[in-house]
Amino acid sequence: MPESSVAEPTKLTFDAPVTELHVRIVNGTVNVVGTDEGPARLEVSEIEGPPLRVTEKNGTLTVAYDDLPWKGFLKWLDRKGWRRSAVVSLAVPARTRVEVGVVGAGAMVSGIRGPAAVKGVAGDTTLVALSGPVRADTVTGNVEAQSVTGDLRFASVSGDLTVVDGSGSSVRADSVSGSMIVDLDPDGPTDVRLTSVSGEIAIRLPEPADADVEANTASGAISNAFDDLRIEGQWGAHKLTGRLGAGSGKLRATTVSGSIALLRRPAGEDEPGPRDGSGETAGTTDKKVL
Repeated sequence: MPESSVAEPTKLTFDAPVTELHVRIVNGTVNVVGTDEGPARLEVSEIEGPPLRVTEKNGTLTVAYDDLPWKGFLKWLDRKGWRRSAVVSLAVPARTRVEVGVVGAGAMVSGIRGPAAVKGVAGDTTLVALSGPVRADTVTGNVEAQSVTGDLRFASVSGDLTVVDGSGSSVRADSVSGSMIVDLDPDGPTDVRLTSVSGEIAIRLPEPADADVEANTASGAISNAFDDLRIEGQWGAHKLTGRLGAGSGKLRATTVSGSIALLRRPAGEDEPGPRDGSGETAGTTDKKVL
């Protein structure tokens, strides 16, 4: 089936091998699951408005609206074009290269071992158990990454980033006003670089930690749970520096007015602790604040 138009709920199976997946929808939901068994499968369980175009050519499976291109996706703000919705679920080979674009829709991508890229104008994204390189770009949507072992790149205007059990070798995140909560459980040295203008940054490291640390804020507060790190600056700009363990990894965090918190994960703890009323993660000890 090289091409079809889907205007009503349907299920499709693709016998030809799929190595690349492109999905672009407005409103609704996208679920993409990597699998090691069977051919690629598509289910459109709900659809309103114009039909989705489904094409399969040279190993590339595309499920998208004709008027919603990937290039310039984050600038697509045609409000009339938002009057549509689809709920789309796909199962593809785990090593597929995946590109998902959502406008006002939620997206979940799980079990993919190939490269994955998600762009969102609005709508939240959940990334679970991805082992290839991951890129997530949003305008206002939030991104949650759980057990992602591949390199993670994130950029947003006001969307928040939450990383749970992050064990990849690299995390790079930039935001204007979105907050970042990064809970790390690396298997080896990790290079983490987080930048925000006014958003808050909270990073939790395992015990024992192994990183060369430098955090800077022009006017925000810094809190620190590690005795081996020192905070410089009493007024205005603050800087946190030092080495934890052998300093094999790198941790860099920078804000203009947002606060920065460096927290300790107690040994043997698997999940982030509950958040207290101040927005900090409860259960940390020896916190120093400036």
